[in-house]
Amino acid sequence: MYRKWEKNPDKYGKELLLKNAPFETIYKHKGNTEFLLISKKHKLRIRIECKWQQMTGSVDEKLPYLYLNTIEAMPEKDIMILIDGDGFKAGAKTWLRNAVKEKLYTNDSNNDTNVMVFSLSEFFTWANNTFQ
Repeated sequence: MYRKWEKNPDKYGKELLLKNAPFETIYKHKGNTEFLLISKKHKLRIRIECKWQQMTGSVDEKLPYLYLNTIEAMPEKDIMILIDGDGFKAGAKTWLRNAVKEKLYTNDSNNDTNVMVFSLSEFFTWANNTFQ
């Protein structure tokens, strides 16, 4: 857990996958991300958000809010969004991928944020290539 590690980081080493990494949202509220990957060996510090929509619901309507948080509020330069499931509304995943590709709503102060969007299979490919 991030909060446990934060109190004594030297106790845990340099290759970490921390759960419940906090940040302050665009609404100035406390938010948490599923994971924060820190690897000294691979020179990585990546915040990881996971969105799964198996059946129709409201997760896809939260994608613009998630995207704005990635470019405006999350402190890491590298942010990964894992998005999968067949329950998203038509166009939702495409909108997110296009927003990331086009760097929608970015400006000079947040344009260096590197947001990546992966399905689970794309994530496995990325992980296999990154951690060979």
